[in-house]
Amino acid sequence: MNLRGFATINYWADDVTAAAAWYTEFLGVEPYFQRPGPDGAIAYAEFRIGDNEAELGLVSRAFAPPGLPAEPGGALMYWHVDDLESMVARLLELGATEFQPITPRGDIGFVTASVVDPFGNILGVMYNPHYVEQHPLS
Repeated sequence: MNLRGFATINYWADDVTAAAAWYTEFLGVEPYFQRPGPDGAIAYAEFRIGDNEAELGLVSRAFAPPGLPAEPGGALMYWHVDDLESMVARLLELGATEFQPITPRGDIGFVTASVVDPFGNILGVMYNPHYVEQHPLS
């Protein structure tokens, strides 16, 4: 058995409708799937993005596992971007706040940064030379 690749990441939000609107503006695409909760409000919205159509799901915090902290923390997943500085600037313009500044990781081209979205989730972005080797621009 092997891990075969990133499939879905879930971000939590008290207001999934607002989170979906924010991510729609940021990503430039609408969610391809939405599901209402028992009260009729959107409880889940999902986007497919990137070279492998990875799934970014926005889930109502009402469905979070017991004990999940509301403040940012835990695992940090990074999305590859080709222009890290522009991406971080755009995220900040849209109302995200800096979590970790742009930080070179060693001397072979890996550079990371992360922000907290307006809903309390850490969004990691990075320039990753290995990703570029695997997915060259056409």
